[in-house]
Formats: sequence, C-alpha cells, structure tokens
Amino acid sequence: MNLVFPSHPVATLPVVGGEARFPVRRIFCVGRNYADHAREMGALDQADGREPPFFFSKPGDAVVSGEGEVPVAYPPMTANLHHEIELVVALGSGGANVPVEAAQSLIFGYAVGLDLTRRDMQARAKEKAHPWDMSKGFDQSAVAGAICPVAASGHPAAGRIWLKVNGDLRQDGDLSAMMWKIPEVIANLSTLVRLEAGDLIYSGTPAGVGPLLRGDALEAGVDGVGTLHARIV
Repeated sequence: MNLVFPSHPVATLPVVGGEARFPVRRIFCVGRNYADHAREMGALDQADGREPPFFFSKPGDAVVSGEGEVPVAYPPMTANLHHEIELVVALGSGGANVPVEAAQSLIFGYAVGLDLTRRDMQARAKEKAHPWDMSKGFDQSAVAGAICPVAASGHPAAGRIWLKVNGDLRQDGDLSAMMWKIPEVIANLSTLVRLEAGDLIYSGTPAGVGPLLRGDALEAGVDGVGTLHARIV
C-alpha cells in the first residue's frame, strides 16, 4: 500500500510474564457501573435500577503506560482533573451479538487502569446537552498498567479495587459491587459495535472520585490483577 505519509505507530501495553506487547485498537468505557459512584454523581436513577449500561469512548492512542511510575501530563483547558480507578478488560478476540455465556472467552487479560476526566468541562457539556468527547478522550486520559493474562489472573468477579493519592486512600471498593458484570458488559457492548482483538474496556469506578494536582503521586490496585503507579506532571 502506498501511503502519503508513514502510518502512525500502534499504541501498546506491556504483558505480565512476557516480552510481547498488547496492541490497543479501541477503548470503551462503562459509565456509572457502581451504585455508590452513581449516587455521588447525583445519578440516583442509575443506582436504584439496572437500566442498560451506557458507554463512551477514548481514542486508542489516549492510552499511556510504562515501567515504574508513569508520568501523565496534566491536560489543558481544565482546572478540575479527576481520577477514576477501574478494572480494564483486554480482549484477545471479538465478535458481534456475543452471548453472555460466551463473553469470557473473548478476554485476553486484565489490567489496572485510570480513567481521567476533565470534570469541569464535562459539567459544562452536561448542562448544554453537548457530547462528552473532549472531557473524556483527551491525550493520556487512559492510564493502564501491565496486562495480566487470564491464565494468571483468572476472571476476577470480586476483590478490592483501590486508589491512593500522595499516600491518602481516595477510592476503596469491591469488584462485586459492579451493577453490570464483565460478561454482561461485553455482551451488551457487542450489540452496539463489533468487538475485535485489541479492544480495551474500562469497566467503571467506585465512589471517591476527586481532583488531581500537578505533582500528585498515584498508587492503585486491583486484587489478583496488579498495581499501577503514576504521577501527574
């Protein structure tokens, strides 16, 4: 194929226990998948009843990772950058209209992730019924640790998910509190788009989201999956 300029490099994530890296295709995120977070965001309807999950996207190249402490740039056009700790699902195969009972077979592994949000920009968009894209899909808005293959992690349905900022515990929840479980999320999303190998799904965050400042050190973890260290620069 003759291209007018060289193709952009594919974003990749490290894989625990090997040198081969995971190529990222697309990034999907589940909104308000924990009742306590839905309540803190003032969305009681979503917390009190299991309405169909809703999704938003980030560009594949919004992902940022690295060895040790990951430097994450504080984005422009915001004075209220928020952290959201999440379990990330990495797909090794895909499909459309995937049955719930077959959904786990698509999963390559899991990672610890941070969904970063320009909360002030998001609030203004909500007030005007505008899209959230620029509040969620900016550069380096999807932080991720190394992917732990299913062979090592299994399929975590319960276990602690937590985040510390400068050593202070900000978020502390349990995967069992997800309103929509991972197989259900995959099955539902596959009715909207055809999923493929390389897709990442950020599965929602528990309560305790809050602001970040330049220089803040973040430490996060999910039981049985791993930990993540980052710094806002």
